[in-house]
Amino acid sequence: MFLGWKHSHEPSNDSELVKHLKGIIKFRGGPITLAEYMEEVLTNPKAGFYINRDVFGAEGDFITSPEVSQMFGEMVGVWVMCLWEQMGKPTNVNLVELGPGRGTLLADLLRGASKFKNFTESLHIHMVECSPALRTIQYQKLKCFDRDESSKDMGSDAVSALAGTPVSWHSTLDEVPTGVPTIILAHEFYDALPVHQFQRASRGWCEKLVDVDENSSFHYVLSPRPTPATLYLMKRCKWANNDDLAKLDHVEVCPKAIDLTQTIAERISSDGGGALIIDYGLNGLVSDSLQAIRKHKFVNIFDNPGTADLSAYVDFPAIRHSAEEVSDEVAVHGPITQSQFLGLLGINFRVEALLENCTDEQAEPLQSGYWRLVGDGEAPFWEGPDEQTPIGMGTRYLVMAIVNKNQGVPAPFQ
Repeated sequence: MFLGWKHSHEPSNDSELVKHLKGIIKFRGGPITLAEYMEEVLTNPKAGFYINRDVFGAEGDFITSPEVSQMFGEMVGVWVMCLWEQMGKPTNVNLVELGPGRGTLLADLLRGASKFKNFTESLHIHMVECSPALRTIQYQKLKCFDRDESSKDMGSDAVSALAGTPVSWHSTLDEVPTGVPTIILAHEFYDALPVHQFQRASRGWCEKLVDVDENSSFHYVLSPRPTPATLYLMKRCKWANNDDLAKLDHVEVCPKAIDLTQTIAERISSDGGGALIIDYGLNGLVSDSLQAIRKHKFVNIFDNPGTADLSAYVDFPAIRHSAEEVSDEVAVHGPITQSQFLGLLGINFRVEALLENCTDEQAEPLQSGYWRLVGDGEAPFWEGPDEQTPIGMGTRYLVMAIVNKNQGVPAPFQ
């Protein structure tokens, strides 16, 4: 008997998304997985956090590296161009970004690379984006225009005026055409993929599920029996060091990250190319990292769902094992820190060149942007950090590359 709905006849102040979530639980006659909850909160077609709003930047809920400084996109562009050269400078390349946000990273990449015509003319950009609102912003950010003025589908055959590069939009990676060398960028994409959490109990590992209590509030319960995600937990435990596993009472697994990585590895294996993954995470097992952020502050994940971003640490060893398991034709490099990645690609030289040609007023945001990208929140840079200097992303974010072995070791992982 379901007890959480005894007051359901009373007027409710619940949002449409909360009613929808409770409706799923009521229909099931029991709890849902944390991954299902997370997926609804982030990507529900009517009320998902990412679907109908611009959530990025100072006015949004969180700031990403491309929004901090143009230098981030420029350095990623250096990486993409180096890989393209290692691939033998093919004349037709799919450049795919998963979850492109506002499109800032690719806009900065194209601006920085616009002088290298052989490179930019080889590209066809593919934006994997499910949010109509963000697709519109990306279209504007890349200064797109439609080749076919009569097309009713925005961006179905678009070109970026930044470098004359064709641009297409897709809902999933599977929609991006195959058979062409492909370079995939996943910056702060994996952290938004839904996770399952398991808790150690007397009867073994039990999945944490989301239910509704007698006060009609969301809360956690433990699964009484193995769940479908238990298969992914077993796989992750097989990849783990037993000593590391023994120390934990909670383990997070992300089946969608494992499946996505294997899709990426299969594509790189057959078509050539590589993938660059940049995200905050751990080079080890992830325990209990799921968090909600609203207006740059942490809140309870059950607090007004759909109005806060949900994200979890990325499990980089799981990405490595997933890629290596599916193909002998790919090699995985890293993770290294974002600070190491950007430094080895030459961001120090780039910031010095920019500082030589700017006013004092322009220099301050350049310096603070550099610090934000490469700093670790402890070591000083110029005058900071201080109360006005944001904590650095340099060591909190890790970078991993998956490439076709035929192309050698990618920069800057040599």
